[in-house]
Amino acid sequence: MSCESESDHCITCSDEGVPMRVLSLEDDGLARCDGGDVLTDLVGTVAPGDTLLVHAGVALARLE
Repeated sequence: MSCESESDHCITCSDEGVPMRVLSLEDDGLARCDGGDVLTDLVGTVAPGDTLLVHAGVALARLE
């Protein structure tokens, strides 16, 4: 039995990473993005205009 997934989806929740652009930063610690509010603790400081790879409302990486 293999533990590797052959799809582009998370094997736990079936969601996928989605690129989102930061629109603004709020005092509540969230980045307001074009696809919703995002936690950015894992990627560090972000700025409006940055593009993030987001999974389940959490930014996993900054995209260039």
